[in-house]
Amino acid sequence: MTYYNEWDKFACAWLRELIAEGLIPKGDVDDRSICDVTPGDVSGYDQCHFFAGIGGFPLALRYAGVPELQGVWTGSCPCPSFSSAGKGKGFADPRGRLWEEFYRLIKVCKPDRVFGEQVASAVGYGWLDVVSSEIGRASCRE
Repeated sequence: MTYYNEWDKFACAWLRELIAEGLIPKGDVDDRSICDVTPGDVSGYDQCHFFAGIGGFPLALRYAGVPELQGVWTGSCPCPSFSSAGKGKGFADPRGRLWEEFYRLIKVCKPDRVFGEQVASAVGYGWLDVVSSEIGRASCRE
């Protein structure tokens, strides 16, 4: 079973339609903020997709031939705080801090694989440095 997390109500409705049509894996759609998701909420799911939008990551994984039962997590953290089309506030924008919430879950749950994406301009804000450093620490099993 697959877990989808997306706070936007329209996107959640779209995800449910895609699931019903069999275009993305069957699963549960959680419309809460990632800030409210606990490790227990995602326990037992085969795949977890955060900031799920309209299902781009699960669809891409399906097209790439990745089996649905593989312990894959995806996260497409919001980009307006880093994008040239946004306000350019970087980590000063609350949306720029949502990576911390995704990382909180990764650190505790230690999924086998994590895929993500971000706009290229985020590199100038040190976003990739932060993510790389924290993912490296999260993947170390103690």
